[in-house]
Amino acid sequence: MRILADLPDDDIRWLDAEAAERGKSRAALIREAIAAFRAGEQDWLEHGFGLWTRYGQGVIGKDYEATIRAQWTRPDDTDGPEDGRA
Repeated sequence: MRILADLPDDDIRWLDAEAAERGKSRAALIREAIAAFRAGEQDWLEHGFGLWTRYGQGVIGKDYEATIRAQWTRPDDTDGPEDGRA
């Protein structure tokens, strides 16, 4: 479908320069911009919620955090919870 859009001259000059640099048409850049804009409408929290479970990495967050934190602790550390200063 064709549309008519009024753009400032500066934007048209920029669009033409960008299209020439990328080897694309003005219309192609506008289509790509609209597609990118629409993709950005997704709620990032909703998109990422449950991601690990969806891909077979069903891990309880608290357990995962404990595992990772245990990797940070060196055997000779004396500033951890073991010395009573938790």
